[in-house]
Amino acid sequence: MTITHKLALIGFGTVGQGLAEILLAKGDELADRYGVRFQVVAVSDLLKGSLYDPAGLDLAALLDAARRTGKLHDYADPRPAREPQSGWDSLRTIRESNADTVVEISWTDVQTGQPAIDHVKAAFGSGKHAVLTNKGPVALAYRELDELAAAQGVLFRFEGTVMSGTPTIRLARSALAGCQISQMQGILNGTTNYILTQMEGGQSYADSLAEAQRLGYAEADPTADVEGWDAAGKAVILANVLMGGDLRVADVDRTGISGLSLADVEAARAAGERWKLIARVWQEDNVARASVRPTRLPLSHPLAGVSGAVNACTYTTDLLGDVTLIGPGAGRTETGYAVLGDLLEIVREA
Repeated sequence: MTITHKLALIGFGTVGQGLAEILLAKGDELADRYGVRFQVVAVSDLLKGSLYDPAGLDLAALLDAARRTGKLHDYADPRPAREPQSGWDSLRTIRESNADTVVEISWTDVQTGQPAIDHVKAAFGSGKHAVLTNKGPVALAYRELDELAAAQGVLFRFEGTVMSGTPTIRLARSALAGCQISQMQGILNGTTNYILTQMEGGQSYADSLAEAQRLGYAEADPTADVEGWDAAGKAVILANVLMGGDLRVADVDRTGISGLSLADVEAARAAGERWKLIARVWQEDNVARASVRPTRLPLSHPLAGVSGAVNACTYTTDLLGDVTLIGPGAGRTETGYAVLGDLLEIVREA
């Protein structure tokens, strides 16, 4: 038997379209393998507009409208006599649509977590599950949101907030269940890892940053990446979700890579070491701690060989020793897959 699980997408940018592409390509396979067909019934995007059809929107037509004009009012459903509701704002879409799960993938202010925090609260208040990829709400309000979800009897998932589709949180929660995790060390920012890799090849910091910007790894203002703020937010998520912490980004002992020189990189190489921006999470006196800082690792360390714009995390456990997960930390399809993994988990557990 195949069930239908209805989705409302709040945001239809890169991640939303990546998810739609996955569902369009793999819909039949998901139904056959997992007994579920995901149906997008609503989309609300601040710039593109909104649509709601309780019987489901056509994914190919949604993607076509987004590619042609970037406006959902140009959506042309190929099925006869289908006139979706339009003009709803995000909160009305969340509260009044017949979605089972709200996928929150809107643009969100990382300093305030808004509007995603309000979107997630509205979903829970409407009896809907929530999946999101924005790290702000989880870094800023995880405990509040987790408790609210439990009180409402719904599920809250956010795998894509740390290493995109690479299952960092799911590995710790599920595959390492039964192990005591005493420490997590990770390369959680692909931009800085790319810059450090280029510097080891002889490029200056400035040239490496410029190349990262040209390739789209770094923003025009790279501060969040190169000064460690992005990695700090992800460290907070790991500390609070996996170690029961109550940290905020300001609590993280943080240093970025902008002060590293080619001389520093060469000195590490001469000593058989390699610089990496390492986010570390551990417990001290039963209190979760976190730091982000450039660290010289011996070449034998599992994180030392991770190069380019790749992410990785090493879990130190009592039963397995060190377990290292390596994979992409960003990308359209990769983050869309993070949402899919969370959705499949919700279907299994709800």
